[in-house]
Amino acid sequence: MPTAPAYKRILLKLSGEALMGDDSYGINRAVIERIVSEIGEVVELGVQVAVVIGGGNIFRGVAPAAAGMDRATADYMGMLATVMNAMALQDAMKRFGLDCRVQSALNLEQVAEPFIRGKALRYLEDGKVVIFAAGTGNPFFTTDTAAALRGVEMDAEVVVKATKVDGVYTADPKLDPAAIRYQKLSFDEAINKNLKVMDATALTLCRDQSLPIIVFSIFKHDALKRVVMGQDEGTLVHCN
Repeated sequence: MPTAPAYKRILLKLSGEALMGDDSYGINRAVIERIVSEIGEVVELGVQVAVVIGGGNIFRGVAPAAAGMDRATADYMGMLATVMNAMALQDAMKRFGLDCRVQSALNLEQVAEPFIRGKALRYLEDGKVVIFAAGTGNPFFTTDTAAALRGVEMDAEVVVKATKVDGVYTADPKLDPAAIRYQKLSFDEAINKNLKVMDATALTLCRDQSLPIIVFSIFKHDALKRVVMGQDEGTLVHCN
């Protein structure tokens, strides 16, 4: 049993859907507090944590109105949803006692700092959690791609993607009881088999920069801690 973390710095990708729990949309307070407590345990181990947050939980509520909308406009609305989630996450972290900062790829100085790589790196080195909002700041790119990009920029050792399932499976485990969880996958396998680990742009960026990805369930107690301790949790996607 390892006694020291396997990683010094991680990039945690949190989907907006993870924040809503069993609700149809929005932010579930109990869920966000539990996620923050799990992040807090990892920070106490000395691990530096950067977070990229999605916005699906908020944007889902306005998605019907966005149907047929100009794609770039809809994407900017999604970016604003991630800023709202980042603010909620920051508030929960502050109440938990975690020192954190929000940096936004869009210029929203009243509510978040602009993204500045050097400043974000200093925050991480000081033990602060850094939450990156507004994706890449560009339409047509997902928050998965933003996670890969920020992971590379922050010199993270791994991108840790929190999902509703405990890894990557050969098929949808909810539909196919015979589905088997992959313990390890190569980037090429994930791309060629279209396993929906992340979108192809994010996977290609991580592959080209030799940045591994671990997919795990945020709803399993202490799963994040087991990931950073290097235990067999979730699915590792790595270079050949």
